[in-house]
Amino acid sequence: MTTTEAGAKPITDPAELDAVDELAGHRARFVGASSPIVYFDGNSLGRPLVATAQRLSKFVTDEWGDRLIRGWDERWMDLPTSLGDRLGSVLLGAAGGQTAIGDSTTVWLYKLMRAAVDHQQRTDSARTEIVIDTDNFPTDRYLAEGIAAERGLTLRWIEPDSTGGVTPELLSAAVGEATALVVLCHVAYKSAFLADGPALTRIAHDAGALVLWDLCHSAGSVPVDLDGWDADLAVGCTYKYLNGGPGSPAFGYVAARLHGKLTQPIQGWMGARDPFAMGPRYEPAAGIRGFISGTPAIVGMLAMQDMLDLIEEAGIDAVRAKSLALTSYTLELSDAWLTPLGVTVLSPRDGAQRGGHVTLGHPRSREVVKALWKLGVIPDYREPGGMRIGLSPLSTSFDEVHEGLAQVRALLSHSGPISG
Repeated sequence: MTTTEAGAKPITDPAELDAVDELAGHRARFVGASSPIVYFDGNSLGRPLVATAQRLSKFVTDEWGDRLIRGWDERWMDLPTSLGDRLGSVLLGAAGGQTAIGDSTTVWLYKLMRAAVDHQQRTDSARTEIVIDTDNFPTDRYLAEGIAAERGLTLRWIEPDSTGGVTPELLSAAVGEATALVVLCHVAYKSAFLADGPALTRIAHDAGALVLWDLCHSAGSVPVDLDGWDADLAVGCTYKYLNGGPGSPAFGYVAARLHGKLTQPIQGWMGARDPFAMGPRYEPAAGIRGFISGTPAIVGMLAMQDMLDLIEEAGIDAVRAKSLALTSYTLELSDAWLTPLGVTVLSPRDGAQRGGHVTLGHPRSREVVKALWKLGVIPDYREPGGMRIGLSPLSTSFDEVHEGLAQVRALLSHSGPISG
């Protein structure tokens, strides 16, 4: 135990935590991990792996440069589904044939939301509501608003506690005979509240609704079991904890029992039964391939393959344990150093209800984040007054957490203007 001020409550020495961290050796496999930068934004954009630079170079010279257009026949055409199957197996608890990679998160969300509500309307025209919460990620909310306007539906809003999320009690009160679709985040982007996947799915199903899970802040950090939850639909990005790089393509999951029932609304040629027939009318491919729209972003799928290898090697349960240890240490330091300076914790304190980041609240958070970036400490800011400490388990050390929060304390200790 250590402390930096006489009389202050002792805090855990980060060197002790790093010394017993079984995943600490993986940190050196990330580009920039040895730099003095404190990176608290791995839940927005993960660091690249050293192996990825080699993979990208090899792809340019060997697959793209040597195989040229032949690459489509040899591997690329099947990559969205073969890599989707691997992602499903390693991280999502999804059997093969249900997950595909391609398009952006926004496009996947639109396709699956529209497909779900259209199916529900065809089955029961009385199902006219989309249930979504006010703290859901903006893209999800904006898309739900747009689809409701397109299809003449109504939005029913859940208003969760700002430091929590959608609970079984809140969802039970919101769903009913009119519910067509429920849209939920597994980990809330602001508070990091971890939703109860199986319980919430069961409540929606009991009301006759379909559920779409947004896994953007959980895939690669928190274990997911879509098949075990009896989930219907899911969407997630690959540039956060999957380290796919800026703009790397998203993934979509459609439960096998819904194949042939849902009709996706963006009928691109890559989702056709025979893309190269160039036929006069669209005939969808069977299974998850029928939910693909445009030409897959093959280059954007390269980096995540290295991260999948690493997570599979480390084990998602070990990754989750390290994530909980990092967020718990963040809370320990915040309580000792930052609470006396007016900081509040805007994330659940119960680890079972907390995802991979911690949000700290302070009226001057925006100023602090701006100053921290100049000092080489990189969290992000979320309204109102939230500073997110995003901790990527395989690339973040306990010493990094200690150093970064020490800088936060130093900035907040000054009563005058904050500057880096």
